[in-house]
Amino acid sequence: MQRKLRGQTAYHAGLAAEDQVAQDYQRRGFSLAGRRWRGEGGEIDIIARDADGLVFIEVKKARDFARAAESLCRRQMRRICSAAEQFLAGEPNGLMTNMRFDVALVNAAGAFQIIENAFGEV
Repeated sequence: MQRKLRGQTAYHAGLAAEDQVAQDYQRRGFSLAGRRWRGEGGEIDIIARDADGLVFIEVKKARDFARAAESLCRRQMRRICSAAEQFLAGEPNGLMTNMRFDVALVNAAGAFQIIENAFGEV
């Protein structure tokens, strides 16, 4: 029972972190093109759009920023890139769409740091 409760708490904390990051992008003039978008390759937490193109955002929440950053592995980055390719197939310019991959690190206090262009094709 305790384990299930911890899992639910972590799930809801992750959703809250994603909401906070999504609101920040919207405040900065981005529109949301997708939330928890799932392709065959994996899931993308947030997809934001502005006049320049798309931003695929992975949100990582942990006790501190370092632990959050360490939780993103190469395998997960590959899955995110694969899902992004699938999303881009529905865009007018396809793979030629201007895009980047950001990572939002969220600590236990709810503070966050956004790393723009955190990774590319891996």
